[in-house]
Amino acid sequence: MATKKSELSKDKIVSMYMDYVLEHNEKPKSVYQFFKLNNITEKEFYNFFGTIESIEKEIFNMFFEKTIALLKKDKDFETYDMRSKLLSFNFTFFELLTANRSYVVMALKESGNQLKSLTKLSNLRKSYIEFVSEIITDEIRTKQEQFQNFQEKAILESCWFQLLLTIKFWIDDTSPAFEKTDIYIEKSINTAFELFNVAPLDSLIDFGKFIFKEKIYSK
Repeated sequence: MATKKSELSKDKIVSMYMDYVLEHNEKPKSVYQFFKLNNITEKEFYNFFGTIESIEKEIFNMFFEKTIALLKKDKDFETYDMRSKLLSFNFTFFELLTANRSYVVMALKESGNQLKSLTKLSNLRKSYIEFVSEIITDEIRTKQEQFQNFQEKAILESCWFQLLLTIKFWIDDTSPAFEKTDIYIEKSINTAFELFNVAPLDSLIDFGKFIFKEKIYSK
């Protein structure tokens, strides 16, 4: 009796794609090549994705979704303030990236083109911006009343930029267990909140010392 073919899913296609990239050191040259090599039909593939590029974008968004799912398992997460929620997100998100580091580094360094790499993060950006907009607290808003016309957009873009810088730092991090990335996360988020509070000096100096030490003395 023939073995029933396991049900295809978005996660399975993503797993097939990541395996292909790591094994061949490049992405599939076409959708046709990809589904033929993985013994799936064209229709099955297009039930989940329209292009190879859409898989790449969804992979980083899936890291986001899995991060949120893990955070929601903590019954106390919703009681955290905004700073604690961002710290929890970053630490959890980068644990997932680290578990898939070989693929992530290859995907983001593939073309050597930073703008092209950013397109792979477009779905992640949308999801992350929505997440941050949901956790902005009234305390942050009221402290920024003098900037009401653009404060929320500035906060959202600042948080996204902080995440991008952290990804770059993590890619370059060679410390054991990427412990320097953990330090970077804490210092960069603390600095961001000092900026939100219009009292940045202490955190900026502390963060600046850390970056200076890493860039000068690690060479």
